[in-house]
Amino acid sequence: MTLVQKDAPLDVAPPRRWGLAVAVGLLVIFSLAPILWQVLTSLKTNADIAAVPNVYFPRQLTLEHYIELFRRRPFLRYMLNSAFVASVSTLLCLLIGTPAAYVLARLRLPGERFILAGVLIVTLFPYILLFLGLLELVRAFGLANTYLALIVPYTAMNLPLTILVMRSFFQRLPRDLEDSAKIDGYNTGQMLWQILLPLTLPALVTTGILAFIAAWNEFIFALTFITRESMKTVPVAVAQLSGTAVFEIPYGALAAATVVGTLPLVILVLLFQRRIVQGLTAGAVKG
Repeated sequence: MTLVQKDAPLDVAPPRRWGLAVAVGLLVIFSLAPILWQVLTSLKTNADIAAVPNVYFPRQLTLEHYIELFRRRPFLRYMLNSAFVASVSTLLCLLIGTPAAYVLARLRLPGERFILAGVLIVTLFPYILLFLGLLELVRAFGLANTYLALIVPYTAMNLPLTILVMRSFFQRLPRDLEDSAKIDGYNTGQMLWQILLPLTLPALVTTGILAFIAAWNEFIFALTFITRESMKTVPVAVAQLSGTAVFEIPYGALAAATVVGTLPLVILVLLFQRRIVQGLTAGAVKG
């Protein structure tokens, strides 16, 4: 008796999988379309930008808008200003928020629920409503046209989010690690620095990048508190770009400034994308 082997069925993707792939592709195109349009506009000549009907893809590539951007304005200086302010405020958020989050996660404080509710309310509070009060404080303390006028508000705005995120991560860590460290002679500071922080590195990276992006993109406070040209940040500099004539809108320069101002954030996210994903997904599934 001979056995006849039937042909294995072809692995054909079901229609539902194709539909999901098409939906994801359309969503990616929809999300990246504005970015692609800005990049293409920054590479077009002025004739292509002003052409009717629209020229979607440049007929001639040019870097003139990028060259003109750094030639007419100290745009590199603006980027350094934004990087300094965002980096210092992010570092302060992590230095202040991490110990506070550990205390709220491990110690039983009187009125702990009210403290957490206050932190959550501050996180949800629209910061534009604090504008007039902050303006009076900046005037009273003489902080106008100083980096502290931006660093202090940015730190205060991003600190509640840092505390909430880091507290949730500390709560997921087993207490046995801390008990073992205390038996080995570690004090609280050594235990936090040498044992717990390396375990919460994804959370630190995720929170730090979110705080950095928020500080980098902030506009209203930077526009009001800083009026000196050499201390302006990237969002203010982009908003104040002007053309060679009075009523001219420099679309090419604006597109080039947008690309240049966004590029550091893109590089930052790409460098730490693995840590960001770990930080966003850690603790989602219990082991």
